[in-house]
Amino acid sequence: MTRPLIAALLLTTALGLTACGKKAEAPAAAPAKSQARTVTVARVETRALGGGFEASGQLIAREEAAVGSELSGYRVARVLVEEGAWVRAGQPLVQLDDTLLRAQIAQQAAVTAQAQAEAARVAGLDGQGVLSQEQIESRRFAAKAQEAALAELRTRSSRMTVTAPVSGRVLGRTVRPGDISSGSATPWFRIARDGLVELAAEVSEAQLSDLRIGQPAQVTLPSGKTVSGAIRIISPQIDTATRLGSVRIRLPLDSDLRPGGFGRAIFGASGRAVRAAPETAIRYDAEGSSLVTIDATNHARQTAVRTGQRGGGWVELIDGPSAGTRVLLGGSAFTLDGDLVRPTDATGRAAR
Repeated sequence: MTRPLIAALLLTTALGLTACGKKAEAPAAAPAKSQARTVTVARVETRALGGGFEASGQLIAREEAAVGSELSGYRVARVLVEEGAWVRAGQPLVQLDDTLLRAQIAQQAAVTAQAQAEAARVAGLDGQGVLSQEQIESRRFAAKAQEAALAELRTRSSRMTVTAPVSGRVLGRTVRPGDISSGSATPWFRIARDGLVELAAEVSEAQLSDLRIGQPAQVTLPSGKTVSGAIRIISPQIDTATRLGSVRIRLPLDSDLRPGGFGRAIFGASGRAVRAAPETAIRYDAEGSSLVTIDATNHARQTAVRTGQRGGGWVELIDGPSAGTRVLLGGSAFTLDGDLVRPTDATGRAAR
């Protein structure tokens, strides 16, 4: 075989091998493109969490004062207020009959005066031998005892008029003229301080975490009337039987609000703006909470976070990415740190 023919054959073989090499390498670029998985993303937002649910409960006095007599054995002469009346602090409510007491005070005053006179006679006689020291001390002690007895009767006299300890509305009255005071634990009057009434709503254990002190609420009465209020107290404990907690809703002064009545509260948002991510973006494992962020080059980056309150499908990020950061929704277990992705929004459109 001639040299020119051999050279031609070698050149043809080399070109063939080169072409084969190119064909083998061409598919290698395809996997790189296919690794960009299509994922759904959302953004970290600054928003108010919680709210958006209803709870019912009972109307109660915000603060209730119980009023009764401290004395026993005295007849009720007059009852000066009726149930439903508005009273001021110090206003007389009941007058007890003090006829017998006034006679006792007069008698005790005479006895006390005599004992004081006896004590005055031995003044300055200590150690002179006119009377024994025991007799002198006995007269002085008797005078002090009678003075104490008189003071006790006068104190009783000041309690013969039962007064209101606070200003407010009388919710209940059990005393009647002619009753005998007994000093028992049963109150004669119940007074709603300042007439204020609030709603004690029963809220589930899960919903309590969405509520905050000061959070607004709309309370609807059976009549259909709606009153605006705000959360004053959130129960620190849960009823073990019902798994419910109590929320006290402060309401304005309104004659239509009656303790013992029914009300339904609709809670609005907590009003406290927090940095939050969708609940479906949070991943939990043995190392704690994390989410997958998408950087400017569409690469996934796993980021550890510390979470707070929840509400409405969102989770507060106490520590984590800033507002506006794109985060992967669901499926984060199948996306590794550094993976290239094609982000889309909930509608399937490309997300930037």
